[in-house]
Amino acid sequence: MLYTPIRFRNLELKNRWVMSPMCMYSCENGVANDFHLLHYGSRAQGGTGLIIVEATGVVPEGRITNKCMGIWNDEQANALSKIVKIVHEQSESKIGIQLAHAGRKASTWNGKQISLEEGWETVAPSPVPYEESERIPHVLTVEEIKDLVQRFKEAAVRAINAGFDLIEIHAAHGYLIHQFLSPLSNTRTDEYGGSFENRIRFLLEIVEAVNEVLDENHPLFVRISGTEYAANGWNIKDSVALAKILRENNVDLIDVSSGGNIHGVKISLFDGYQVPLAEAVKKDAEIATGAVGLIKTAKQAEEILQNEQADLIFVAREILRNPYLPVRGSFKNKDNCFFPPQYERARP
Repeated sequence: MLYTPIRFRNLELKNRWVMSPMCMYSCENGVANDFHLLHYGSRAQGGTGLIIVEATGVVPEGRITNKCMGIWNDEQANALSKIVKIVHEQSESKIGIQLAHAGRKASTWNGKQISLEEGWETVAPSPVPYEESERIPHVLTVEEIKDLVQRFKEAAVRAINAGFDLIEIHAAHGYLIHQFLSPLSNTRTDEYGGSFENRIRFLLEIVEAVNEVLDENHPLFVRISGTEYAANGWNIKDSVALAKILRENNVDLIDVSSGGNIHGVKISLFDGYQVPLAEAVKKDAEIATGAVGLIKTAKQAEEILQNEQADLIFVAREILRNPYLPVRGSFKNKDNCFFPPQYERARP
């Protein structure tokens, strides 16, 4: 299954390998550069079915750091279009982009909040900082929330015009949308807080707005944290309930990660540690999922697919170590996987 195509809307991926979005902290003013061209291009030449570009801020203050990527202006979109063009021309890979806003976890460097002079004021659904020592974030007004929904939509327009095949909305890892989802970080009493239905409203409005600019050739994924590992916080039951609603709102796949919203929680890490979360969402919500989390080998990836725990395999650290992971995994059973024709002499 790992090397069989899969279709979302009208977009066909040649295999089930996905390069998970990973921040590279290498932009100036949010603009991608030659590093990014080589970084993403090498994974395309390595046979990855889908590449998802790192978390990309829809507004300047939505970046995690001042070196993160952005897509709030045309200069940024034009730089990204060069990467898309190379990937499409030099491989069989498809390429998507993850649209993001870091919320209270913005304005940082090396995981620590930086000063207002170096950074900027953070925003959040409620006056609850990520760490007690950090500044209290600005509480978004309803008008500001509506404006951010529009910023996500405008970013999606730029992304499609730049040639991206797919959009992923980042609603995981304790960033702004996740902050709205969790009752531990969202203590609002208006229509965006309190009940489960109110806490998911911001995400649903973004999904609706982004879908307005997508067509049958451009699928929509959403990344969530399946659980935040905290008592009375967001959990897998919430994730399944959300996934059912997203399925009815024209979301094509749930990319299931975990954690990131509550400082200091203990997470037991082992190979494939998040796969059961993807499996629960897939089976209970009846929607396609992506599995991520210390997936390191083609054998491990194949077992996840064969066991029907997920539909796509998102790989992060291992594909940084080995850009040719997909094509190397195809050699053993002579599976069909893109390999640059110039390199054919190296095929076993």
